[in-house]
Amino acid sequence: MLNDLYHNLDPVAFTLGPLSVRWYGIAYVLGFLCTAVVVWRVAKRWKIDVGVDQVTTIIMWAIIGIILGARLGYVLFYGAGYYLEHPEHILMFSEGGMSFHGGLIVALLSGPISARQTRIPYATIADLCALGAPIGLFFGRCANFVNGELWGAVTDLPWGVVFGGVAGDLPRHPSQLYEALLEGVVIFVVLFALSRKVPPRPRGTFLGLFLVMYGTFRFLIEFVRQPDAQLGYLAGGWFTMGQALSLPLVLVGIAVLVWVAHTRLPQMGVR
Repeated sequence: MLNDLYHNLDPVAFTLGPLSVRWYGIAYVLGFLCTAVVVWRVAKRWKIDVGVDQVTTIIMWAIIGIILGARLGYVLFYGAGYYLEHPEHILMFSEGGMSFHGGLIVALLSGPISARQTRIPYATIADLCALGAPIGLFFGRCANFVNGELWGAVTDLPWGVVFGGVAGDLPRHPSQLYEALLEGVVIFVVLFALSRKVPPRPRGTFLGLFLVMYGTFRFLIEFVRQPDAQLGYLAGGWFTMGQALSLPLVLVGIAVLVWVAHTRLPQMGVR
C-alpha cells in the first residue's frame, strides 16, 4: 500500500570533516542562483540594459532581506513569546525557524535600495524577482520534506507519509510537496509564460500575480497542513497563522494589479 510510505531521508547532504552541509542550505543557494539567472535572462528579453553588477546588487539585497526577514518573521509571528524571554536566541539561525512571509516583507522593503543603486524602477525589480521566487520556494519546500518538518495533518489518502518522531506513526499529508508543486511549479510556469509576451506586461504585473497566487495557494494548503505546535489553531480551531499572514498578501496583490491597470507603466531599466 502506498500509505505505508515512511520518511527516512537524511537532512545532511554530505559532510566534510567537522562541516555538515544540509539540503536546506543547498536549497537556499540553488534558489538564489536560479533567481539570478531568471532575472538576467528575463531582463535581457525585456530589453532592460542590465549588467552583472546590477544583477548582483539585486540578488545581494534580496538575500539580505529574505534571510534576515525570514528569521525575524518567525520570531515575531511564530515565537509565541519564547524570544521575549530568550532574546539571545533571536539570531541563532542554526536552531531553525524561518518565515516566508517575514522574508517577503523585508525583501520588498529592501527593494528601494536596489532600485536606487541600479537605477531600475522598483516595480520592475520586484517583477523580476517575483519570477525567480517560485524556484526558491520549490527548492525550499522540497528541503522541508527532506528535513521531515512542516508536515501535514493525518490522512487516509494513499500517498500519506509516516514522518515518525514528533509527527507520530500515522500517515500524514506531505504538505511540503503540495506547496512545492503549487507555490513553486505552478506559479513559475504561469509567470514565466506571461513574461514571454511582447511587449512586456506593465510594471507590477508579476509582483501582483505572485502575491495573489502565493497567498491563495498557501491559504488553501493550510487546511491540510499541521499548524505549529506552539501556536495551534486560531479563531475557533480552524484558522492558522499561515492563513492569517496569507490573506493580506492576496489583498495587497489585488491592489497592486488595480494600480497596474490604472498606470500601465512600461518595464524599463538603466539606459
